Amino acid sequence: MKILVAVDGSKSSLNAVKYAVKLASNFRTEDRITLINVHDDQGFRHAQQFVGKEGIADYLREVSDKEIKAALAVLVKAGVKHDSIIQTGHVAEVISNAANKKFDMVIMGSKGRSGLVDMLVGSVAQRVMATCKKPVLLVK
Repeated sequence: MKILVAVDGSKSSLNAVKYAVKLASNFRTEDRITLINVHDDQGFRHAQQFVGKEGIADYLREVSDKEIKAALAVLVKAGVKHDSIIQTGHVAEVISNAANKKFDMVIMGSKGRSGLVDMLVGSVAQRVMATCKKPVLLVK
């Protein structure tokens, strides 16, 4: 089973990684977990004229590396086969498109770093559930 786990550095997304590890170990097959970290680069378009496209890409790569570090540690400790994808674009759209192309399911935190404090389910999670053709499992 190929599992895509959306990671944004939040506690909820780390819990999703831990759950994916448990799920993968229960299947006892050649499972692979792929972490995906996506940043919307639209807000940086204005800054691009000052620091260049490469400057923005380097910054977002640095942020993604920090956000994905704890999740990678969990996978390494568990001995699960894994890889990672780091992309920019509309977050929910990128996750859904990736899942629909080559994964069996998506696991993600129910609330991430979006800052929408009082929402029961984060807006990215809602959009992924609405647009993804594969099963989506939300973890608190």
